[in-house]
Amino acid sequence: MSIGGPEDLEGLIEVGRVVRACLDAMRLEARPGVTTAHLNRVGAAVLEKRGARSAPMLVYDFPAENCISVNDEIVHGIPSRRKLRAGDLLKLDVTAEKNGYMADAAITVPVGERHRAAARADGVRRARVQAAMAVLRPGRRANEIGRVIEDEVHRAGFVVVRELSGHGIGRTIHEPPTIPNYDDPAATDVLTRGMVITVEPLIAMGNGRSFEASDGWTIRTQDGSDAAHYEQTLVVMDDGPLLLTAA
Repeated sequence: MSIGGPEDLEGLIEVGRVVRACLDAMRLEARPGVTTAHLNRVGAAVLEKRGARSAPMLVYDFPAENCISVNDEIVHGIPSRRKLRAGDLLKLDVTAEKNGYMADAAITVPVGERHRAAARADGVRRARVQAAMAVLRPGRRANEIGRVIEDEVHRAGFVVVRELSGHGIGRTIHEPPTIPNYDDPAATDVLTRGMVITVEPLIAMGNGRSFEASDGWTIRTQDGSDAAHYEQTLVVMDDGPLLLTAA
């Protein structure tokens, strides 16, 4: 969507805060021995307390309030009785709806001891945010964002998962335009002032190819390597993007 007035911006800021609160609450509970179902309940309680709803359940009938993925699960993992172990790479992905507005964000959390690949992936995230600031302006094309993301990921020795991408958001989860994680020549949509999008690098430690698991939801790496997932919802502005889901 594109912001049409102050009420749109206020609604998006509010739902962005809900998403961040949900992520923060789940991250605090992430430790060895805790189940992904427990983390989901923690996040669901935050949504309920703040008068918000799970957008994946609302739009796609996803079987849980939040997507929680571990290790080779890239995105859309279903919370379960699976217990986290030290060294796991946990992905928390929250999309919330409140008062007709939606926001989406994801973080990657090393469980227990922080391993080297996770630290490098987090470094990629930070570098990507800094580099993307210059690109996220009205008049720039979507594939320019993808070029910045892929350059930073490759520089760290990883690859992007090309089958997955960022997207427009606001009134529903997935809206135009598609925001690729690589320099896709077909992604020629032009960013406009007030456009609400997600920037969503999905980083693979292996070859970057993926497949859908038998549960019909979870996307995993084909080679079984770990993956990282970072996402923010933002508004394209003349003087730089407004991050709605930042800490």
